[in-house]
Amino acid sequence: METIRRNKKKKQPTWKIVVALSLILVTLIGAGAGYYFWSKQKDEKAAQQTVDSYVNALEKQDYSKLSQLVSQKSLEKIKYTKEALKERYEAIYGGVGVSEVTVSDVESILNKDKDRYDVAYKMQMTTSLGKLETQAYVTTMSKEKENYRVNWSTKLIFPDLELKDKISLTTTIGERGDILSKDGSPLATEGKFWDAGLYPEVLGEGIEKSKKLAVISEKYSIPVEQLENKLAAEWVLPESFVPFKVVRDGETPEVPGVLYQEKTLRTYPLNEAAAHLIGYVGETTAEDSEKNPSLQAGDIIGKAGLEAAFNERLSGQKGGRIVINNKEGQLKKVIQEMELKNGEDITLTINAKLQKAAYEQLKAEKGSAVFMDPKDGSLLSLVSTPSYDANQMTMGISTKDYQKYTDDIKNPFLSRFASGYAPGSTFKTITAAIGLDAGVTTVDETHKIDGLTWQKDSSWGNHFIVRVSDTPQVNLESALVYSDNIYFAKEALEMGQKKYEEGLSKFIFGEKLDLPIAMNPAQLSNDGTLANEKLLADTAYGQGQLLLNPIQQAVSFSVFANEGQLIYPKLTVNQKTAEPKMAVTAESANIVKNKLIKVIEKPEGTAHSLASLNKKNLAAKTGTAETTASEVEGEDANTNGFLLTFDAENKSYLMVATIEDKSSGDVTATMKPLLGKIEDLLN
Repeated sequence: METIRRNKKKKQPTWKIVVALSLILVTLIGAGAGYYFWSKQKDEKAAQQTVDSYVNALEKQDYSKLSQLVSQKSLEKIKYTKEALKERYEAIYGGVGVSEVTVSDVESILNKDKDRYDVAYKMQMTTSLGKLETQAYVTTMSKEKENYRVNWSTKLIFPDLELKDKISLTTTIGERGDILSKDGSPLATEGKFWDAGLYPEVLGEGIEKSKKLAVISEKYSIPVEQLENKLAAEWVLPESFVPFKVVRDGETPEVPGVLYQEKTLRTYPLNEAAAHLIGYVGETTAEDSEKNPSLQAGDIIGKAGLEAAFNERLSGQKGGRIVINNKEGQLKKVIQEMELKNGEDITLTINAKLQKAAYEQLKAEKGSAVFMDPKDGSLLSLVSTPSYDANQMTMGISTKDYQKYTDDIKNPFLSRFASGYAPGSTFKTITAAIGLDAGVTTVDETHKIDGLTWQKDSSWGNHFIVRVSDTPQVNLESALVYSDNIYFAKEALEMGQKKYEEGLSKFIFGEKLDLPIAMNPAQLSNDGTLANEKLLADTAYGQGQLLLNPIQQAVSFSVFANEGQLIYPKLTVNQKTAEPKMAVTAESANIVKNKLIKVIEKPEGTAHSLASLNKKNLAAKTGTAETTASEVEGEDANTNGFLLTFDAENKSYLMVATIEDKSSGDVTATMKPLLGKIEDLLN
């Protein structure tokens, strides 16, 4: 009988089972804790991303993006849509001119409820009234699906703004400051004008109306169609005043169907005579508002000239209040208040009598005249011709009239006193002074020159220096009196590039003058050097690649009235200028000055025609610069004429005058009558 033996399983110790269960429990707890912390980090990251995006949208004023970051439930609670939120921001922030938004001190703290964060931040902004004091905001974020969204209310626009409240902006425009001449007479001020308006009740109907509109159209140079369009506006009633044109005081004829209402506008007493300098004002455009969101529709700002350059000072500080009104229209809170300040009056160094007289002398030409007091740099006159009607620009110029200006080949909008030219032979004065300082040029040294053309050698090819007078023996005085190009070309070559450039570096090439006038720095050459021999020679007599505007020329030539000191210019009476600098020695400057007196005194001098003015110690230098070479044999090249003249005894003025497409003789003849009465104009 087979016996089957069974092994009885041994019972495991209790402590081993407990350890195993403990290990399982620890593992499960660890996994749970890991998941918890992973989930928490994920939430924190999602919440922070929303906060960052929300701040970015606020600072960029991107309200479309901002609307996507708010919770749908919070909007539904106040019966808003994302589009309504966007429109509310645009209406309020746009209406008060919010710009330069900066968010700071951002905090997001997890609330006990893990699905909600408390958020706080501060915001700075600028409105049309200026910088607003820092606003503090608080809100919460709730989790929607996998993302956190900001719980939004109108208090996130302004902290005290309830749903039914309204924001109101009231502004007061102060008086624009005047621009005054040195004697206090106005160059830009407020003047009386009139709105010419249609009176429908008097116009009648049918044929009677058509006849009257035809008369009005002819009288005021306004198309009948334009008049009819104004009358067709929805708001027009029989007794309405329908403005159609601004007219000057004294230009208000009696015309059936037309009435006038007085209005105040910016006016320019010298008008065309100072238009390029003073400029004009006009209403803010959409482009202006884009550049400066604080500007509101209807604001008057400078559009050109000093009106634009000094606009902030002239405009002063806009007054007004931004307030919150409750739904009943009652004042709830003043958000911002700004005291009204009128604009500043700005007094220029300009002599109004001289400005007008210089314009009258030049107005038939394409030219400019710069008068400067060489003692202190005061600019006494800045004239550019032809000019434009600044008053017409402010009153509202028609498209047709504006097109006439833009189509004019004489370019009446160009400020020629700020435009670069090759200065021609007037620049020989500077070459002479640098040569004297370098010890290369002397008073007694004489060049023997044959004929009217010269070149250093055959390596110059077909490049020749040309002069006007065939004078065989030329020294410094005769070179300035006759204006000999070859003499100065030879002097520059003898100096060499290094010495000549070193002398020129003491002037204003490449410098930006401290003037509220748009201009390029004076240019020595296209690359700033005179490494080419031909360019070096041409520069010596004012050609080459030189570019100096008439203001820069006047500043450069001031050394000859001030014993070598270059005087920096100023345009306002209280302007502090850079310290004068010694561009050449007093000895060299005085030698050149005395030779320029001879340019007038000597019968052969190029400015001898001024001798009949009987002005004591009047100094001058003429210049005719080629602008393009003639392509037809026997025909003259196109030229610009220049005249430098100054009071060498009393230093009462220095003038640089320019006429395009003319010679220096034409400039001298044109400006001579003005120079004859200069003392009366300056006093």
